[in-house]
Amino acid sequence: MALIMAELDEIIHQPARLRLMAALAGLGERESLDFRTLGSALGLTDGNLGAHLLKLEEAGYVRVEKTFVARKPRTYLSLTKRGREAFGAHVAALRSILGMKDA
Repeated sequence: MALIMAELDEIIHQPARLRLMAALAGLGERESLDFRTLGSALGLTDGNLGAHLLKLEEAGYVRVEKTFVARKPRTYLSLTKRGREAFGAHVAALRSILGMKDA
């Protein structure tokens, strides 16, 4: 009998991107987090965070909105519908691999 493993999302599975997706998934559907706050919370440098966000944005998982607040540029981040679905599927795959029931 062959063991069937759940499919992990290779884009999300990288540890920093998994943490990034988890942080954004914790927000409401209409909420966003600014770049600096997210980077600080995850302990990532601006360059490292930017590289991971680019990968997630290219996959259609993260929405990046640039604006100005008091004449200073701000970048706000949130998950797209596709990103939420992909993260949910990735978490379900991890649970399946670990033999856990959905919580």
